Amino acid sequence: MRRCHGRSIPEAARPDKRNQPRGQSISRFRSLFRPLPKRHGACRARCAGKGPWHFLPLQGRQGTDFKRVALHFPGRRNARRRWPLFAGRIPIAPTATLAPLANRNFRNLWFASQFSNLGTLIQAVGAAWAMGSLSTSHAMVALVQSSNTLPIVVFSLVSGALADNFDRRRIMLSAQVFMFVVSALLAWVAWIGALTPWLLLAFTFLIGCGTALFNPSWQASIGDIVPRDQVSGAVALNSMGFNLARSVGPAIGGTIVAVAGSAVAFAVNAVSYIGFIAGIARWRGPQRDAALPRESIYRAISDGFRYMVMSPALIRVMARAALFGVGASCVMALLPVYARDTMAGSAVVYGLFLGCFGLGAVGGVLMTHELRTRLRNERVVELGFAGFALASAGLALAPLYVVAVPMLLVAGVCWVLALSLFNTTVQLSTPRWVLGRAISFYQTATFGGMAGGAWLWGWIADRAGVPSALGIATAVLVLGVLTGRILRVHEFGEIDLTPLGLITSARPKIDLRARSGPIFIMVEYQIAQDDVKDFLPLMQERRRIRIRDGARRWALLRDLERPEIWSEKYYVSTWVEYARYLERRTKADLAVQEAIRALHRGAEPPKVWRKIERQTVPRQDDAPPLAPSDLA
Repeated sequence: MRRCHGRSIPEAARPDKRNQPRGQSISRFRSLFRPLPKRHGACRARCAGKGPWHFLPLQGRQGTDFKRVALHFPGRRNARRRWPLFAGRIPIAPTATLAPLANRNFRNLWFASQFSNLGTLIQAVGAAWAMGSLSTSHAMVALVQSSNTLPIVVFSLVSGALADNFDRRRIMLSAQVFMFVVSALLAWVAWIGALTPWLLLAFTFLIGCGTALFNPSWQASIGDIVPRDQVSGAVALNSMGFNLARSVGPAIGGTIVAVAGSAVAFAVNAVSYIGFIAGIARWRGPQRDAALPRESIYRAISDGFRYMVMSPALIRVMARAALFGVGASCVMALLPVYARDTMAGSAVVYGLFLGCFGLGAVGGVLMTHELRTRLRNERVVELGFAGFALASAGLALAPLYVVAVPMLLVAGVCWVLALSLFNTTVQLSTPRWVLGRAISFYQTATFGGMAGGAWLWGWIADRAGVPSALGIATAVLVLGVLTGRILRVHEFGEIDLTPLGLITSARPKIDLRARSGPIFIMVEYQIAQDDVKDFLPLMQERRRIRIRDGARRWALLRDLERPEIWSEKYYVSTWVEYARYLERRTKADLAVQEAIRALHRGAEPPKVWRKIERQTVPRQDDAPPLAPSDLA
């Protein structure tokens, strides 16, 4: 028997390769024993001589074990009082970055997406060159890029709502087919010589709309394609692939335009969608439960916005991502001008700089696994901000090739480190029912920061010069490091986001339709005076969870005549929204509920009242949903 802080561990439970049959995996033991991270120095000191494996219980929500485990983690000074709030969080051991490529579905879609990314960048070069031939206005040339990125910012929220309410595979397939048709039409119009500046902008805008529709569903589907512990690797591979395409795509696009013209570049982009369409058509994603009617687009967006507002961890991630987008966009936005004016180079120099950035992005992907194993998420983010600030300062202060090349390599590494970690954090910290909307909010924050930053740095460069703009961007990135003090990126633990599934066939005593409501719920607790100091923080967390999942007008009441009686009340707009609210509860939230019930001193469980404030006149198309169970 071994002991770890009072916990007895049988030696037989440890993985023993000697008694393991040949070819049999011992991965099932890894869920019980995980390597002790180096950052837990105090814990390592107390476990000195106990071996490299540290016991972390994965089951059970109560008892002193979770207290002791929680106290091992920095930043948990109040763990003895608030341990139920994070009892379900166990850090994920990152897998190798290239591990997702062993998954056939992901591998096929990944290679197809790289060809599609390459075609997109070739199309961008062809569109910019065609606009330069059709119009002498610099504003019209700049609008080509804006018309492609503007739909992502404007329509991303709607696309996220669609991704959470409809079959994501069909959405992706529809978006790819739509972009294929638009690109083919653009190539045909350019081939017959009927292309005009405004027609080119219209086609480019439509392609951007297809991208805006596709991205949230594609990002939200990664967790359906690969296991949870490979999501970070899959996100990093996607980022690496896009940066690789960005490093060689413009050069290939320029060659195609110079040899065959813009129409051929548009045709190559159209062909690049075929592989992705075939891969998505062959993939069969998980089937969705359609027990409840779909939300309206407005309701879905408002619910997603409420979830974001009531999730402080996601707000911090999106704020840091937007700040990184503003600061890091300076290098990419001004790189052509930097290569031409500051370095007195040609298009070849610009291509060299893009290649260095893309090569650095590949290095960043290969470093992601090791850094995530050794460092906390916040340290990785700070490294991304600081490294990009160093690159921006180097480009501003020393306009030499011997400096620019390594600085762009560093910038590529830090670009992938920061953005892939932001994306992974959002995906692993959000339940499936709202994941598409969470990703759309994240993309809006990131792309909005990049778009606004690109305009800002261009405006500054016109008035003060490129080096000055790079210097100010360096200050913004340094500010991004300092904001980690108040906007710290959390550790995305292995939070069990599985729905509780507490929906039964029990029916109310009165006839209720989907639109019946509002529904009033009140839960009564009996709390001893000595437990009030523990009860109130738990109820504050309970309020956040209730409102996040759809409750309204939450309040906590105390009886004046019986001060030990506390009542929690809230409203849900309709009966179907109440059923949907119960579907959204996850097992990670169960720890708070159990901790509150543990403080309840009544002989019976907490009393629950459910009442309807009024009933709407039922419509013929109203179908009663599954009724909620008797659990609050």
